[in-house]
Amino acid sequence: MRDREDLTAELVRELLREQQPDLAERPVTLGARGWDNQLWRVGDDLAVRLPWATESADELLLKEHAWLPSLAPRLPLPVPVPQRLGKPSDRFPRPWIVTTWVPGTPADRAPVTRGAQAADALARFLTALHRPAPDGAPAGRDRRGGPLADHAAGVAQGLDAAEELGLIPAPDAVRAVWEDALAAPAWDGPPVWIHGDLHPANVLTADGGLCGVIDFGELCAGDPACDLAAPWILLPDGGVDRFHAAYRPAADPATLRRARGWAVIKGLGGVFVGDAGVHGRPGGKRTWGPPAHASLRRLAANAGRPG
Repeated sequence: MRDREDLTAELVRELLREQQPDLAERPVTLGARGWDNQLWRVGDDLAVRLPWATESADELLLKEHAWLPSLAPRLPLPVPVPQRLGKPSDRFPRPWIVTTWVPGTPADRAPVTRGAQAADALARFLTALHRPAPDGAPAGRDRRGGPLADHAAGVAQGLDAAEELGLIPAPDAVRAVWEDALAAPAWDGPPVWIHGDLHPANVLTADGGLCGVIDFGELCAGDPACDLAAPWILLPDGGVDRFHAAYRPAADPATLRRARGWAVIKGLGGVFVGDAGVHGRPGGKRTWGPPAHASLRRLAANAGRPG
């Protein structure tokens, strides 16, 4: 296996010459380095995604290639649609895909400023996505979309660590939100399609509004509350209520409570990643901190709110 730093534009060109020769003469430039994959732009409208940082990246790419093309046409925001599958070879011993390129800037670097537009766009997107998933749909990795109780021990440890480090200003209020979410009735509907990883780095903005959703590697069937955490971390103050008014069918009170629990999980994760970025630790991303802190502040202010 190649070293994770040993992915270059020339390698991408070689792979294209070998397996997709009609694309080989297009300009190739680095688009982004993610947790699992690197993204290289190929001309103006396509991109190559190559697994690089984790062993599980292969499976995630193959899942996107299998399921996303059939889901994408019904989604009202642009998403990267897999077009071609690259096979493992001597040159690169892992699968890779060619997808459409979605323009925009990740929301952790260009936050939403047009809250009403973003709330309505996110609600339309999740309304369209959250349909009953077919038999054989993938289950969530790391228990995404499953019962919140599966995450209880990890969240308790995370809250203790965040409080000790002074990373959250109202730990008791955040704990109250989490405990209320844990006590909420479980999802009793059919498993629905969920994105599974809606955080600011996976949502694109332009001119202050939402313009795309990327990275469907965690796509799975499960409880929609996992995705309904997204308004807390993506939208500015006041956006959550507008989102809930636009999302259909309207979420029941138990689902809203579980969604706040998932928002605690996402907020804690973002706080730790952001803090690591501030202090230069491996895996840290400074830009993840501000939206995560804002989401935990909003959640704390809503502690004790019904539904």
